[in-house]
This record gives sequence, structure tokens and C-alpha cells, in this order.
Amino acid sequence: MRKKVEKLANKLSYGIADCIQTDFGLPGLNNPQHQNVFICQMIDSIRRVDFVRMITHRDIHPDRADGLSPAFDPLRAARLKQQAGDFDEACWLVFLFVHFGRHPVSGYRYAREFYSAMGQRAPWTFAAVKADIAGMKAWLDQNEKQLRRGSQRGFGNHRKYLSLSGTKQNGTGHAFETYVKWVSATGNHANLFDLALAQSNNDPAQAFEKLYRSMRSVASFGRIGRFDYLTMIQKLGFASIKPGRPYLDASTNGPNKGARLLFEGGARQLSFAELERRTQILGAHLGVGMQEMEDAMCNWGKNPDVYKYFRG
Repeated sequence: MRKKVEKLANKLSYGIADCIQTDFGLPGLNNPQHQNVFICQMIDSIRRVDFVRMITHRDIHPDRADGLSPAFDPLRAARLKQQAGDFDEACWLVFLFVHFGRHPVSGYRYAREFYSAMGQRAPWTFAAVKADIAGMKAWLDQNEKQLRRGSQRGFGNHRKYLSLSGTKQNGTGHAFETYVKWVSATGNHANLFDLALAQSNNDPAQAFEKLYRSMRSVASFGRIGRFDYLTMIQKLGFASIKPGRPYLDASTNGPNKGARLLFEGGARQLSFAELERRTQILGAHLGVGMQEMEDAMCNWGKNPDVYKYFRG
């Protein structure tokens, strides 16, 4: 494993040097320590993407799809549902994964307890929610206190300020209702992705762009939520889409901050379009996609002086 990491680090280092020599400077990497931390964050990002792809080729225990089991994992559950031919449910589980996130202590507790309805009724599958949106929202309101019990609970890092409310504007119930409407406008998930590809001449980046823009109708899903959902759909092999750019235009922090540090040294001189163009060019030199670039720039920009591992 160490040799593989060293080989990858060398490849990234060569890519950085090649970019500087042939295209443009990278002021944020003039400091050797900053470059070392950037390479470490890039390696982590590459491995996170590879890990998701890897689970699609492994045997998965049925308990991973059981919301009443502590082993529940929405991504592995999604893969099981996809293998069983229930594509709507597979994509719904991806949505639940992104909406609730993974809490550093309680893990997938929110996703697990919502999905299983805590054993009070049949699971809140995509079909069940679509058939009874009002009932789903009422269930959330009735059980919000129970879901929020104790100190070891919460949404994941990117979603930690969300509400579990079933009826409040931009609460969980509102997000689920608008997601179902977004998907149902084309009939189902398969039609949603197929139509986006057909309207984009089967160009994966154009289809991603079309879906990203249309997903604005999903409540509480801003730049990060939409990007994370669609890239996860890609990583699991559920649709032939991919981001053609890092989607910095609506970002005030995260990858936007990292991009400015990387390409400007922190000064605000370049337009979003130019930042994205340079991200695409650097990504080509490094041999990585926009998922990896977006993730690595976000984490590196938090502290370019000191490497810290982020779960994603």
C-alpha cells in the first residue's frame, strides 16, 4: 500500500510541475509544505472515490439494507436494491445518504431510524413516501423528539444545520417532498437520468449539468448537496454522468476558498469561470476528475499548512 501511495504522490507531483511549466503558476503551492499537504488531500480524495466504486464489486450482507439493524449502510443498501432490480429504491437510499450524511459519532442513525420508521410501521421506502407524503411529514413531526434524543446524534458535517421537521420550510419533510416531485416529473429515476442524457447527446458532463440545474427545485439542496448526490450516483455506476467542472460559482467557502488559494495565493483576481477553467486544466495534468479536485481543494483550503484527514 505504501508503494502505491508513493507512486501516486510522485505522479501528482509531476503533474503539478507540468502544469506550472506549460500552463500557469500555482502560487498556493510555492510553499513546499503547502504542496505536500495538497498532495496528501488529493490522495485522500482519490481513495474516497475509489472506495465507493470498490463496494459495488464486493458481496454485501443483507443486514446492510435493514433499517432495524445497526449494520445498516445506505450506500451498500443502495447497491443491494440496484442488484435486485429496484432502481428507484437504490437512488432513494443514495438521497437519504446525502440528506442525513454520516455523523462522526452516531454514524447513519438518522438515515437508519427514518428509513425503518423505528419499527413503528413499514419502512419509508421511495414508493411509501411517494404514496403518502402527508403521512411521512406527519411521522417526522410526531417522532422528531425521539429522533433527536441523546447527545450522540445529528446530521453529517455538510448538513449539520438542517431540521428534522416534517412541516417547516426547508426541513426534512420539505426536502423529501420536493425530491419526490423532482423525480416524479419524469416518472421515475431511470427516466430522469435517461432523459438528461438524451437531451445532452449522451454527453456525461452536459447531462450532469442539466440534472444539477434541475435539482434546484429540491429544498435544502444547494451546491454541495446537489454535487454530492449526483457524483454519488455516478460513483455507484447508476447513471453515465460526471461533473465537467468543479461548480465553484455558487460556493462562498469550501472549494472556492481552496481554488483561490491555489491559483491566486488568496487574492481575489480571477473570475469563477477562470477558476473553473484552471481547475479543469490542473485536473487533466494530475489525471483526476472534478470530484477529486473539488474535494481536495475544499479540504486543503481549510488549512494548507497542516494535513488533516477528512472523512468526506
